[in-house]
Amino acid sequence: MAALFARLRGASPFFLISGPCALESLEHALRMSDALATLSTRTGVPLVYKTSFDKANRTSASSPRGLGLDDSLRAFEAIKRASGLPVLTDVHECWQVKPVASVVDVLQIPAFLCRQTDLLVAAGASGLPVNVKKGQFASAAVMGHAASKLQQAGCEHVLLTERGTTFGYDDLVVDCRNLERMREAAPDALIVMDATHAVQSPPTVGAATTGGGRRFVPTVARMAAAVGVDGFFLETHDRPEQALSDAAVQWPLDQLEPLVRELAAIAAASRGRRAR
Repeated sequence: MAALFARLRGASPFFLISGPCALESLEHALRMSDALATLSTRTGVPLVYKTSFDKANRTSASSPRGLGLDDSLRAFEAIKRASGLPVLTDVHECWQVKPVASVVDVLQIPAFLCRQTDLLVAAGASGLPVNVKKGQFASAAVMGHAASKLQQAGCEHVLLTERGTTFGYDDLVVDCRNLERMREAAPDALIVMDATHAVQSPPTVGAATTGGGRRFVPTVARMAAAVGVDGFFLETHDRPEQALSDAAVQWPLDQLEPLVRELAAIAAASRGRRAR
């Protein structure tokens, strides 16, 4: 996996982590991954296909969680064969790390679990690159400690992803200073901006799903492109309103390439990443 990490580190102007929030079906995943592989080829931007096999952090217990581990692992293998893309997915419990790491290329630690030492250590010992989502409650310094836990477990390929900070009870705010502060806290890590979850909002009283402001995705992404990041995390869906998870914030697939090209132009014009 060192070759994949080196490719991501060397990506110019950035790499993408993209795909639908949840693994909804094999047919849908194959269609999405084929479209994203084509986008990567057309834009020259390296892309890691992201989808979650178990949405263990759903707001409501009645919300769909996924296809189950065995079917999901078979789906991941099919996605990799058909698209040629590396695959990233979340793990929520230590026991999941070994079977998932045997198939996917990058493990991800969900934001709410970014301080869970045992899970970080298990993922860090897997031999795969690990992406840690910054908790909505966490500082850049906390993320530096998360990176250290991974490194002490043997992980040499760490990614840290900003996704906003809870401000009050009903909003997330993206502080662009955190992108620099996380780089200072973990100098060897790749710094990623999650511009889709950053515009998420908690459910209103009586609602069973989170909300959000999809229209602000480009706003947040443009800011990060100017600051300078190694990669962007952009969940996408061909029919966002019908998505089984995060329907309010996933970026429409047919609008993703124009956004990526715009972000590339901003990054190329900025001294953000090149100044290091």
